[in-house]
Amino acid sequence: MYRCRLIVCCMCVMVRAAVGGPPAAEVSFVNWDTAQVHPLDMTPDGSKLLAVNTADGRLEVFDVTGATPVSVASVPVGVAPVSVRARTNLEAWVVNHISDSISIVNLATLNVVDSISTLDEPTDVVFAGGEHRAFVSCSQANTVQVFDPDNRAAPPTNVPIDAEDPRALAVSPDGQTVYVAIFESGNATTILGGGTEDGPLLFPPNIVSQADGPHGGVNPPPNAGDTFDPPIGALLPPPPAVGLIVRKDDAGRWMDDNDGDWTEVVTGTQAHRSGRLVGWDLPDRDVAMIDTGTLQVSYVSRLMNICMAMGVNPATGEVAVVGTDAMNHVRFLSNAKGRFLRVNLARFVPGSDGVVTDLNPHLDYLASTIPQAMRDQSIGDPRGIVFNAAGARGYVSGMGSNNVVVIDASGARSGLAPTIEVGEGPTGLALDESRNRLYVLNRFAASVSVVDTVAEIQVAQVPFFDPTPDVIRTGRRHMYDTHETSGLGHIACASCHVDARMDRLAWDLGDPTGTVKTFNQNCNFGLDLGVPCEDWHPMKGPMLTQTMQDVIGKEPHHWRGDSDGIEQFSPAFVVLHGDDEIPTAEDMQEFKAYLATISYGPNPFRNLDNSLPVDLSLEGHFTTGRFAPAGQPLPNGNPQRGLEAYLRPGIGPAGTRCASCHTLPTGAGTNLYADNGQIMPFPPGPNGEQHLSIISITGSTNVSMKTPQLRNAYERVGSDLTQVSNNTGFGFLHDGAVDSIARMVAVFNVQSDQEIADIVSFVLCMSGSDLPVGNDTDVLELRGPDSLDTHAAVGAQVTITGSNRDDAQTIERVAVMRTLADAGAVGLVAKGVLNGEARGFYYDPPHGMQSDRAIEQMAVDDLRFSADTGSEVTFTVVPAGSAVRIGVDRDEDGFFDRDEIDLCADPADAASDPTNVVVTGDQDTDADVDVFDFAGFAACAADAKGGTSVGCRCAFDFNTDGGIDLADFQQFQIVFCGSSCP
Repeated sequence: MYRCRLIVCCMCVMVRAAVGGPPAAEVSFVNWDTAQVHPLDMTPDGSKLLAVNTADGRLEVFDVTGATPVSVASVPVGVAPVSVRARTNLEAWVVNHISDSISIVNLATLNVVDSISTLDEPTDVVFAGGEHRAFVSCSQANTVQVFDPDNRAAPPTNVPIDAEDPRALAVSPDGQTVYVAIFESGNATTILGGGTEDGPLLFPPNIVSQADGPHGGVNPPPNAGDTFDPPIGALLPPPPAVGLIVRKDDAGRWMDDNDGDWTEVVTGTQAHRSGRLVGWDLPDRDVAMIDTGTLQVSYVSRLMNICMAMGVNPATGEVAVVGTDAMNHVRFLSNAKGRFLRVNLARFVPGSDGVVTDLNPHLDYLASTIPQAMRDQSIGDPRGIVFNAAGARGYVSGMGSNNVVVIDASGARSGLAPTIEVGEGPTGLALDESRNRLYVLNRFAASVSVVDTVAEIQVAQVPFFDPTPDVIRTGRRHMYDTHETSGLGHIACASCHVDARMDRLAWDLGDPTGTVKTFNQNCNFGLDLGVPCEDWHPMKGPMLTQTMQDVIGKEPHHWRGDSDGIEQFSPAFVVLHGDDEIPTAEDMQEFKAYLATISYGPNPFRNLDNSLPVDLSLEGHFTTGRFAPAGQPLPNGNPQRGLEAYLRPGIGPAGTRCASCHTLPTGAGTNLYADNGQIMPFPPGPNGEQHLSIISITGSTNVSMKTPQLRNAYERVGSDLTQVSNNTGFGFLHDGAVDSIARMVAVFNVQSDQEIADIVSFVLCMSGSDLPVGNDTDVLELRGPDSLDTHAAVGAQVTITGSNRDDAQTIERVAVMRTLADAGAVGLVAKGVLNGEARGFYYDPPHGMQSDRAIEQMAVDDLRFSADTGSEVTFTVVPAGSAVRIGVDRDEDGFFDRDEIDLCADPADAASDPTNVVVTGDQDTDADVDVFDFAGFAACAADAKGGTSVGCRCAFDFNTDGGIDLADFQQFQIVFCGSSCP
C-alpha cells in the first residue's frame, strides 16, 4: 500500500507575519504570585478531574475513568483562578482572584456560560444549606457572599467576617454549617511601645521603659532571667530602647519571652499606659462558622497564625485546619535560627476547643540543623487536606516541601513512608477512592500527580501547559523550597513572606553578638532635619515583615535600609533558616530575577478607570482623639482631596509635604539628593542596587529608617487601640506599634478629622500608578521610583449571552473596557464559542477584535451580537501587553491558536511548528494507508465536525482546510486505490 504525507506551510507563514509583539515597555506575563486555595476537584460521578491553571487563566478538565488522567479541555476562565468546585456533574464554579468573579463552566459544552461579579479578591466557593446556596469567601473584603445558583442574577447576601482574610471553605457533613478559615488570623501577639523618646511619635506610650514593669524598665529587657541569651558583646555600645512583643497564653495572660507578665498594662486596669482600653483583646479568630439557615456567625480561636487549608472528617464531622504558627515572641537571631515556626494541624468539633498537632513529629527543635535525610521527612507550607470517606485516613500537601504526608483521624503521621514525593509546589488534593487514587495539583510544576493510595507512591505525573517564564520557574524555589533552604526542612523565606507578601507580624531578629554597621546610605535626601542619621546597632528590636512585591530596584532593604541589596541576604539562609551553606552568587541572582517580576495586584479602592474616587467609606477607621473624642467612626474620605493635602506644603515640619519623604508614585523615598543646591541621583551600587533615602526620625530610638512605600498600607489595617477588640496586634511604623493610618496622619499639621479621613482614604488608594510624580528640581517634592502594579480594571469581566447581549448595562460595560484598551492602559480579550468552535480574540484598536485565525477580524459589536445560548462570549480586561498571549497565541510562538489547531499543531506547545506538521491518512499508525484506515474515515468525519476531534481531523484533513469533506475523501481514494476507486 501507498503512504501519503502532505506538508503544510503557506498558511503558517501568513500567520507568523500577522503577529506583532507587545510594546517593549510591556510584558506578556504579569506575576502576582497568587495563592491557590482549592485548585482541584472531582465531579460527583468521579468521571472528571478539574484543575485550575492559575498562571494561564484556565480550567483544565481531565477524564479520569482510565488509569491515567487524560486532558479533555482547557477552558479559559478569569484572571488568576484559585479554586474550583463541581456543583454537579455538568457544572463547575471557578473562583478568579484577580478578576473578582466566578466563572460558571458547562462541563458538557466545555465553555463559560456565565460570570458572577464578587467583592474584592474572592478565594473559594462551596455549596451548602437546604437551598444549596453558593458561599463565596472574599478575602480582601472580609466577607462571605451567598448566591442563589438557580438565580445567579439575584444580588447576593453579604455575611461580614470579623477577622482578616477569610479564604478556604468547607462544609459540615449535614450541610448546615459552612466553615471559613481565616488566612491571616494572627497568633495573639502584639507590640508594646518602647522605641520612642520624644518628638511627634508619642504614640504608643513607652511602657517598656517604665521602672515598675516586669523587668524594672531595662530596655531592651533581658530574655534569660536577668541576662541576655546570647550575651551582649562587650564592645557593643548600649543598644537602643525598643518595643517588646508579648503573647497571650492559654490562661489569657500577656507574657514576654522571659516570663514577664504585662497583662495589667495590656488589658487590665492600667491598659491606658500602653495606649489601650481596659479589656482590650485580640480574639485571634481562626475559623468562622456560618449557620446556613440563619447566616449567623460564630468563631473558633487560638489555633495558629496562618490558616492555609481546611477539611472536614466525613465520618466524625471534626474540622481539620492546616497551616503555620510563628514563634515571633522569641527574641534574637540565634534563638530563632531554624525553628521560628511550626507546621500544624488543628482539629475541633464545633462547640469545643481545638487540639493542635505538629505535622513534623520527628523535629524536637533543639537543634537548628539536622541531616538532609531527616529534613526530607518534613512537610512545609501546607496547602491542602482531604480525608477518605471512613475518616480514618487523610492526606496533607506541602507546597514548600514538594510532598504529601498521610495522617490518621487524630492528625498523626501514619503513612508507609514518612512522605510521598510528588511534583514541585503541591497544593490541591482530590481523593478517588474507587480507583485507589489520590490526585495532587502541583502548582509550580504545572502538573497533576497520580498517587497510588495502596502503595502510597506517585505512579504518574500528567503535565499541562503553563506560560510562566523561566526566570520565575528557576528563581522561586529560593522563596518556597523548605527542604533546599532550611536546616530542619520545614521553613523557607515564604514562611514569613507568605506568598511573597507578609505574615502580619513583627519579629525581633536582633543579634546581641553582632557588630555596629556604619551608615552608608542616602540620608534625608540632602535636607537638614535636625537629627543626623546614625550607624546601625545589631540589636534593632521588633520589625514588621515586609512584602516582597516590587522590591528590586527599591533598595536598600530592611526597615532600616541596612542591607544594600538582595545579595546581602544570602547569609540569612544559614543564620536564620539553619541551612548548611549560603546560596551561591548565581542562586542569589536567580532569586533576584524572580523577585523582580512580582507585581502588586489591582487596588480595590480605585475606580474602574484607575482614577481616585471622590467618596470612600472608611468603615473600621476611627478618630484618634486629636479633634473629636477618640474611637468614633471617621467620616467618609475624599481621596482626591486627600491627594491635595498630601502634596500641601507645610503639612509636615519645616515646610515639607507628605510627598517630600513618601514620594510619589509609591510612597517610598527618593533616589535623588541635594548637594550644594544641585539635585542628583545617588549612584547605584556594584550590583545595580538603588539607594532610596533614609530618614532620621525624631523621637524614634532607631533613628536611621528607610522611608517605607505605602502601596500595601490597606493590607495592614485591622489594629486600632481606640477599640476594645482588634483583629491584629500590629499596625504601622517599623515595629507595628502605631496602630492605625489615622494615628500616623494625625501627628502632622492636619486641620480636622475630615482632613485626616481624606488622607487616610488617599493612602488606601495609593496603588502606585496614575498619580502625579515629583521632579528633580524641588527638594521638597522629588520624584520617587516607578511602581510595578496593576491597573484597577484588570480582571474585569462580562459574559454575554443571548439574554443580555442587548442590555444597556452590557453594552456600557464592554464600551468602558474598550475605552480603557483604546487608551493603552489595559488589554482586552474575548473567549467563547463561535459557530460551534471554541475561539479566542484580542482587541486590536482600531481594527476591532482580532481572532485566533490570523486572517479573521470582527467588530466588537458583531462579536457581542454573536453571543447566544451555547455560544456565550466572555470579555475580560487583561494587563497591557498580555492580550495577544491570552487572547490568541497561548504559547507565544507566533502562530495563532486556531490556526495551529486547523493545521494540526498544538497551540499550547511552542515547539509544535505547523510548518512541519505531517498530515497522513495512516490512522492506526501501521505505516500503511489500508482498509482499516479507510473504514474509519466516515466515523472520523463525524467526530471531527466542528473541530471537536483534533487528532482525527488532522489524520484525514488532506487539503488542510480545517474540516473533513468530500475533497478529502477523494484525495484519500487516490492514496488508497492509486486513483479514484471504482
